[in-house]
Amino acid sequence: MATFHAGGMQVERDGAAGGVPVVMIHGLGGTSNSFTPQMNVFARGFRCYRPDLPGSGRSPLPKDGRLSIDGFVAAVLALADAEGLERFHLLGHSLGTIVCQHLAVRAPGRVASMALIGALPAPPEAARAGLRTRATEARADGMAGIADAVCAGSTSAASKADQPVAIAAVRESLMRQPAEGYAATCEALADARPAALDGITARCLLIAGAEDPVAPPAVGQALADGLHEARLVVLPRCGHWPNFERAAEVNRELRHFHRVH
Repeated sequence: MATFHAGGMQVERDGAAGGVPVVMIHGLGGTSNSFTPQMNVFARGFRCYRPDLPGSGRSPLPKDGRLSIDGFVAAVLALADAEGLERFHLLGHSLGTIVCQHLAVRAPGRVASMALIGALPAPPEAARAGLRTRATEARADGMAGIADAVCAGSTSAASKADQPVAIAAVRESLMRQPAEGYAATCEALADARPAALDGITARCLLIAGAEDPVAPPAVGQALADGLHEARLVVLPRCGHWPNFERAAEVNRELRHFHRVH
């Protein structure tokens, strides 16, 4: 594995050279490690790129301190340009799925496919004020209370009872966020608008948790219905973090989607 900087982000590059590479885009409160459970799907057959988006994890905020969906898209495309990636698969989670959709509209010829976990087109109007409130809380009080609230509210009852390592992974991901970067990312998500789905031609896999309160299956189905070629898989006993909560099932679907055996 190599770690380097591109597009204003710290990036992990690993896996095998050859074929179409995969770029993995985490969600709010995530990092490159959001996709560590999925690496055994891709490591032997794909070159993989896992950035920390600007303001998240180990990547600094831009100098002006502002973040946006357009800025995230530009950062990922700058990474692709720096690495000479003419065409690539996308794997996204939550906020990262919004970035994927906008990227596929901006550069349709470069996106070979999209696998979207906990996908949504944009936050519902009712959630936007809550995201801005969360930004204020992060700046005032840090990440501990937010991390506990996310673990309690966005993971399934079964995960809390039977998947303590998954819950720990979610909490640690949140606790590793710089408070100001997390707050700015909340504000970017609060301002997000849906991408023009009719401009996306890449084939898509959507994976939703049956108990996801952030991106429930009905939202995933509506998104799949608006895409050119998409299939939705709903995982039972799962919340908003299927990549951690139901990693084996997610990996099974990704193997099928990418025809990895």
